[in-house]
Amino acid sequence: MLTGRHFGVLALMAIGCYGAPSIDSATPPMTEPQRQGAVFLDALSVPSPGEVFAALNKACRPNWATLVTPATAPVTTERSQLALAVGVLAANGYVAVEAQDGQQVKNVGRELMTLAKSLGVSQSLVGRGNSLIEFADNNDWDALADELEATENEVKNTMVEQQDRDLITLTSAAAWLRGLEVATGVVLAGDSLNGSGVLYQPELARRLAVQLDSLPDRMKRGSLVPEVKRTLETTASLLEDQNTKNDILRKNYTKIHEDCSSVVKAILRSSMKAPSTIPSSTPSPVSSPSPSRS
Repeated sequence: MLTGRHFGVLALMAIGCYGAPSIDSATPPMTEPQRQGAVFLDALSVPSPGEVFAALNKACRPNWATLVTPATAPVTTERSQLALAVGVLAANGYVAVEAQDGQQVKNVGRELMTLAKSLGVSQSLVGRGNSLIEFADNNDWDALADELEATENEVKNTMVEQQDRDLITLTSAAAWLRGLEVATGVVLAGDSLNGSGVLYQPELARRLAVQLDSLPDRMKRGSLVPEVKRTLETTASLLEDQNTKNDILRKNYTKIHEDCSSVVKAILRSSMKAPSTIPSSTPSPVSSPSPSRS
């Protein structure tokens, strides 16, 4: 696995990125070698939200502050939902880093620690959690990003050691879909759909769906995992549509955004008690010339 502050993912994700796509204002699609290089090394490896967000920064400079959402983990005892929720919160953590929102980074970190404890993979995270809080308090964004990567590596290794590779599959799928929700929202905010090239990963969506289908039956109980699988399959079909007309692309990206938003809401919905409100999905993003983390 490569290292560097744009090559990590927040806790509990399996990553295998071979470099962020190089894009200009036209944002060409990723090349076939780039897409293949980003997919599936050992158990399951996917481009991290951080990779996608770094590419979006080059294309359309999103106003990340408008994309930050509250860090709210679901109340549930279902391990598959807990693992999916970790993925969603992981992506939210990257949004918070891009927005340089220290308080939200700490909030996400605390929620992730709680979820990790519920999943039984939190033994070595206390020190990491303290470091995240310290770096956020000091606005040390480079060190914070590096610590996030170190946290991911440590927790992934713990999962492998505990024979919990299935959890990696779930967290990776959820994090990618949450990242896609954010990315499609950013792209749709502009008339010219700048940044759309980073969305084109239909093979990855299909492979993720296949991985979910191969999970043990105990991990697929309930509606969440099948819903995530259906969303991935629909997303793959929409991304494979080669129609280059702007209005068709916008329609496809809108459908992807809505589907991802729906499944993210379902993942974060508490199942042990009726929530007073359902956690909101990505606010309508507004691209702006505001500076982003370099």
